Amino acid sequence: MNWKVACAAGDVAVDSMKRFDVDGVSLMIANVGDGFRAYPPVCPHMEEYLENSGICAGGVLTCDRHLWQWDMKTGEPQGPAEKPLLMYETKEEGGEVLVFIEQELEYEFDDDDD
Repeated sequence: MNWKVACAAGDVAVDSMKRFDVDGVSLMIANVGDGFRAYPPVCPHMEEYLENSGICAGGVLTCDRHLWQWDMKTGEPQGPAEKPLLMYETKEEGGEVLVFIEQELEYEFDDDDD
């Protein structure tokens, strides 16, 4: 694949995210204020869907199930989070958010996570 339109830039307000499907790949598109980021739709901890459990505020994503947090601009873990967020490359052109998809990004989950 290559660059694909995920949504209109106006579809995702600042400090929020929404789930979109792009050519069969589910994504969470987040507006972090200075641009857009795209992630797989689940928390890397226990497969909790971020559209239900994700809270975006001040560039930090928090999964409310176990309070794992990440820097939304870099994907780096903060606080108790032990795994980084996987991220797709994004850009904004002509009022649309585009995502570069070579393959679907998926987390490896441990059976013993709490």
